[in-house]
Amino acid sequence: MKRNLILASLCLLPYLTEAQKLSYNISFPNAAHHEAHVALEVSDFSQKELVARMSRSSPGRYATHEYGKNVYDVKAFDKSGKALEVIRLDGDIYKVAGLTGFVKIEYTLYANHPDGTYAGIDATSMQLNAPATYLWIKGLEKAPIDVKFQIPAGKNWQIATQLKPSSDKTKFSAPDLQYLMDSPVKIGELKVKEWTLKNPDTKSYQFELALEADGPDVLVTEFAGKVKKITEETLPVFGELPAFDYGKYIFIASVNPYVKGDGMEHRNSTVINRPAQFDGADNLLGVYAHEFFHAWNVERLRPKSLEPFNYEKSNMSHELWFAEGFTQYYGGLIMKRADFITLPSFLSTTSSLINTKENTAGAKRVSPAQASNQAIFVDAGVAVDKTNYANTYTSYYPYGASIALALDLELRARGLSLDTYMKALWQQYGKPEKPYVISDLEKVLAQVSKDQGFAASFFKKYVNGTESFNYAPLLKKAGFELVKEFPGQAWWADTPLEYTDAGLRIISGTRFDTPLYQSGLDVDDLIISVDGKKTVNKTDLDKILAEHKPEDQISIEFSHRGIVQSAVLTLKENPRLIVKTNEELGLPVTEEMKKFRASWLDSKIK
Repeated sequence: MKRNLILASLCLLPYLTEAQKLSYNISFPNAAHHEAHVALEVSDFSQKELVARMSRSSPGRYATHEYGKNVYDVKAFDKSGKALEVIRLDGDIYKVAGLTGFVKIEYTLYANHPDGTYAGIDATSMQLNAPATYLWIKGLEKAPIDVKFQIPAGKNWQIATQLKPSSDKTKFSAPDLQYLMDSPVKIGELKVKEWTLKNPDTKSYQFELALEADGPDVLVTEFAGKVKKITEETLPVFGELPAFDYGKYIFIASVNPYVKGDGMEHRNSTVINRPAQFDGADNLLGVYAHEFFHAWNVERLRPKSLEPFNYEKSNMSHELWFAEGFTQYYGGLIMKRADFITLPSFLSTTSSLINTKENTAGAKRVSPAQASNQAIFVDAGVAVDKTNYANTYTSYYPYGASIALALDLELRARGLSLDTYMKALWQQYGKPEKPYVISDLEKVLAQVSKDQGFAASFFKKYVNGTESFNYAPLLKKAGFELVKEFPGQAWWADTPLEYTDAGLRIISGTRFDTPLYQSGLDVDDLIISVDGKKTVNKTDLDKILAEHKPEDQISIEFSHRGIVQSAVLTLKENPRLIVKTNEELGLPVTEEMKKFRASWLDSKIK
């Protein structure tokens, strides 16, 4: 009998969860001073006390963000309107006790940083990133949620969001907390352009560009056409569009001087901000290519380390070299395929990626998987103390993109491509939304290449290891040559310097593999003279180095914490690499090379 009662109780749990309801009402009575008033009604729960908290992380960001600092005047009321005691348990956590199935929690939100990570409230428009906006209830994460936005009086504003719409154009819903937190909102005078794309299965999806910008309609229409081309050129990589919720994907975009620069992916939308005057130029499009690619890679083809996303702390992942880095690579590749950048521009990016892999200290000391772990500190994380990142970290964005480039070239040499690999990953992990780990990525590479030894070696050397990659012979197949950019040039470091009347101040940590580091100089040291000559500007320094060759020794006089010292530095050859076309170098370009280039870089739209 007891067992049957327990089973009956367990069967009721889903119904109890469904009965619980959270409703937010957001108004802007003091928008001129960047404040919103938020009221959260929670009903039909059995708990006698509830804990409400602000998030400390955000989808697409991996470090900790203290959103609770901008929430104040927190109050609570019962169903009759009687005030309840609010106990502040921590800076961003509040408890309300003595409840009987209903509570209304109200607070003031300050927001004056409109980007994809934080929020911005102004009399001209609102941009709300969910974790920076909503107090949420612990224990009720699965409960359905309604959100009502009170448009300021006299404003004929529009609301752009991936939240589920209703007949009331100011009211939306989310199935649970995870979806709410992944759903940014833009409110204002938006220029909206729409288009439709059809999947191979003939199902159509609607796309929308909701743009906050000053510009004539004809320019906005032309720009929307360019964004449409990005969406069309991305589809062939995976072979199909994701099954977007509610049949729609939306680009929530702002191009004006009043926003903060950012691009942030979400399940069925992306927030893209550019602090500039809108001119519809092609150079705005790179972030659109990157963020839209995320609709597959990271939103659905998702690392297990990010499932479920934890809003109470940083979210460490081993796979960001793939989730972000491969997306970075494809952003540039899609821009080239869509003809929004030239071949020289694409090869300039390619050169940068190769230099990231071959000529950054971090890539010589930590693997892409290890670099991914550092996102919890570097992904818009804030700190006041200095770090040794110059020697211990290379960004997983270009680092991962350099691995994507290497793998694409390797696969193309085998008659395959990175597109083939991405399609296979999509079918096995992305489309069914089955979270992956690194070993899964290796397994699929073995399947695609039909060579388990190759897959195991590639991951051991370049994903979990730091071995150098030989790009040169693979680039030759496309009629490209990898050469020294500054052959024979004497070099001491690429360390940033501040030029002052007193000398050259080193403003960041020096790299362990540079002559400057090996001579004992580091951050904050002031270089007084080089080779016996005073240096106060870049021209002075360049002239001195030009008079020398690699392996020459030069003297340096510098001040360390006010103590003048001297050192002898042995110069090296500048290690920077560059990719050049055979045409530039006067070398032949064969039909096979042209075919390789076209397969790699030309449009895939049929």
